[in-house]
Amino acid sequence: MAAGVKHDYHLVNPSPYPLIGSIAAVVMALGGVAWMKGLFGIAQHNPVLFYAGLAGVLYTMFGWWSEVVKEANQGDHTPVVSIGLRYGMVLFIASEVMFFVAWFWIFFEMALFHGNRVLGPIEEVQAAWATFPPKGIEAVPAFELPLVNTLTLLLSGTTVTWAHHALQVGDRRSAKIGLALTVALGVLFTSIQAYEYSHIFKHNYFFGGEGQQSSGLYGSSFIMATGFHGFHVLVGSIFLAVCLIRLMGKGFSPKQHFGFEAAAWYWHFVDVVWLFLFAFIYVIFGAHH
Repeated sequence: MAAGVKHDYHLVNPSPYPLIGSIAAVVMALGGVAWMKGLFGIAQHNPVLFYAGLAGVLYTMFGWWSEVVKEANQGDHTPVVSIGLRYGMVLFIASEVMFFVAWFWIFFEMALFHGNRVLGPIEEVQAAWATFPPKGIEAVPAFELPLVNTLTLLLSGTTVTWAHHALQVGDRRSAKIGLALTVALGVLFTSIQAYEYSHIFKHNYFFGGEGQQSSGLYGSSFIMATGFHGFHVLVGSIFLAVCLIRLMGKGFSPKQHFGFEAAAWYWHFVDVVWLFLFAFIYVIFGAHH
């Protein structure tokens, strides 16, 4: 029946991946709770259920996205379908923006209204900046590894743009080089941040140097904001690596390469978020301690 349909929409075949992915996500979430607190008779610190759910999620991602790639290669992504894909990616990035807004909101709230509320407005703000991060907490130096990571991501933004424009004009060789450099820079960023985190925990940056004083909400929100951003960089690097594999396998064309375009949008979003993280969390909030 589908062969006789004459319209620009793509009617997808029945797929098991939405159900498998939903079940796997629930299992992974419950497994995370069991790992940290114990659940359903599972002892605390037992990660088996979590990794089982993670394996299901990864299987869903590989299978489902492989089907989407096959649809693109078969010509199912008509102009109308491509518009829907673009709207979907824009809405996804918008949801990610609001996710990070929550973490920035924590920093702004604590920095501006953390002081003595009995004081007047100006004095209150001054007192807040004097006590956030909390006194005695050694913040991470902004102009060392964080600055290197900033330059790394900015450079990766130029290389992915170069690769995109090269593909648009049919220069596949330059597109491959630019995309490979972007993936390498993404791996470099992740490696530097992993080293930075090991340095933070080894030297107790958020615990007064010797572990006597807890950093409270400051340390927790710092790790959550920068850690989730690091996870997004990892996901973006995988996204771009898959695009590189497709490009090397003669996938994409100057007219049809939305998978690459979506990956580039996502990567630029990651770049912009990091600039805000570096400016506010490392430089501004980190300097007032």
